Amino acid sequence: MSPNMKAAIALLLMLFGSHILVLGTADGLRYDYSASTECKSHSEPALYQGGILTESTGQSEVKNFRTENGASSPGFVLSNLTAGTIYSFSCWVQIKGRDSALIKARLNTASGTTCIGTALARSHCWSFLKGGFVLDSPSLSSLLYFKASDQNDTTILVKSTSLQPFSQEQWNQHREDSIQKTRKRFITVHVSDAQGNRVRGANVSAQQLSKDFPFGSAIASTILGNKPYQDWFSERFNAAVFENELKWYATEPQPGKLNYTLADGMLEFVRAHQISVRGHNIFWEDPKYTPSWVRNLTGDALKAAVNSRIRSLLRRYKGDFVHWDVSNEMLHFNFYEERLGPNATLEFFQTAKQADPLTTLFMNDFNVVETCEDDNASVDNYVVRLRQLMQGDEGMLQGIGLEGHFGKPNIPLMRAVLDKLATLKLPVWLTEIDISRNLGLQNQAAYLEEVLREGFSHPSMHGIMLWTALDKSGTCYQMCLTDTNFHNLPTGDVVDKLLKEWQSRDIKGQTNVRGSYSFSAFLGEYEVSVSSGNATKRVTFSLDGSQETKHINVQL
Repeated sequence: MSPNMKAAIALLLMLFGSHILVLGTADGLRYDYSASTECKSHSEPALYQGGILTESTGQSEVKNFRTENGASSPGFVLSNLTAGTIYSFSCWVQIKGRDSALIKARLNTASGTTCIGTALARSHCWSFLKGGFVLDSPSLSSLLYFKASDQNDTTILVKSTSLQPFSQEQWNQHREDSIQKTRKRFITVHVSDAQGNRVRGANVSAQQLSKDFPFGSAIASTILGNKPYQDWFSERFNAAVFENELKWYATEPQPGKLNYTLADGMLEFVRAHQISVRGHNIFWEDPKYTPSWVRNLTGDALKAAVNSRIRSLLRRYKGDFVHWDVSNEMLHFNFYEERLGPNATLEFFQTAKQADPLTTLFMNDFNVVETCEDDNASVDNYVVRLRQLMQGDEGMLQGIGLEGHFGKPNIPLMRAVLDKLATLKLPVWLTEIDISRNLGLQNQAAYLEEVLREGFSHPSMHGIMLWTALDKSGTCYQMCLTDTNFHNLPTGDVVDKLLKEWQSRDIKGQTNVRGSYSFSAFLGEYEVSVSSGNATKRVTFSLDGSQETKHINVQL
């Protein structure tokens, strides 16, 4: 810990002595998925009754103080943080001295300082901040403080603070509970004879024919004509996305010279294997990936070009793509709105919906769920932008894309971000998951497993895509699942393990005295086989999301 931070802690000991905390434990607590993205006239009660922040009641006014490292807002000194414990943090914040500011909760330990959560705070109402952290090593004394997005002297009001520790076992149990509630359903098979008599002791087995939850990966044109690649991919995944082949620079490198050959071939492959596919993307806001001829257009010429792009792409592939990423990475770049005005993006969504009314239109961006260090991509900033498009003509925006290019993931922060996005009640997808190659193969695999488990178990998640397309040189953007011979890397082993775990297997038993047999299974398509004596009957059914038990009646 730096000398400045030690001095800050000493100052806190004098100013906020009653807020010095010795941490305890939590047994059997359920995770609270509640969140808010509305600025409210009054703060709500602290989650978990404050957890281990025993002095969380009442209002705490915290002002910035300046150190050699800049301005920051002190909050709490925490004692005896433990390694491996998952800490969930939340509070309500308000500011004075300005209209609005991005507020970051930060944690300083001997290992450094990190962002653990953000909120877009305002002067007239209370905003909810939710995040968390996990430490690699124990910390005898840590500083949890708040910092405004710039160096202005801003007064920060904090209320209903909560810090709740969970063990890894508790956190895993939260996941399992959520999976049972959102990804699985109970089924009861009732067996009777032709006269309606219950049949006791009938043999019942069930086989899952297909999965409801979309789980897939990006593919590149290298999959065309490559049977080993095609076999490896189609044996595992029920969803795909084209890495680059639909991007504007790929389909129209020169004005009016359209080339959809590669995309057409890739679409034939996914169709042949009954794989659903996302459309990525119509526009990429980063000028670097905008066709050079488009960068030179202005005014009516640019407007005509973008309208032609939307209509050409979506009319050609009408009904083929379940989603389209309409505006990619517009939290970080705004090429089109700078040139066509603030309503340009809404107009893109309107034109796209007219061209293909049944597709689901998404925004897609990075660093929303990966970290809270990126001011542009804070979850509240994303919510503001999403709401602007949701309030347009008939709510053209229908889905939330989170790229998910992770370094070392902060899992409680990831869950907190998903909690806040869930308040919008739109489908949330992890669209481009990978782990930085700089972390090494084994860490990539370990962190990938944590991210996938967290995503799959979250109630708001509607699908997961990996960003692991194999290019011509045999490499991937950041993370591959196999080598060039399609032998699994450690990351591929993780995928195979989870695919097996998230599939209903070995379902078999016998009916009880009431002629019924019950079991829990993952959502999807099933075939049930029932036999008794010389009689056998097979029934297929779809198991969709519902809290009710699914009842299947079989007459032998």
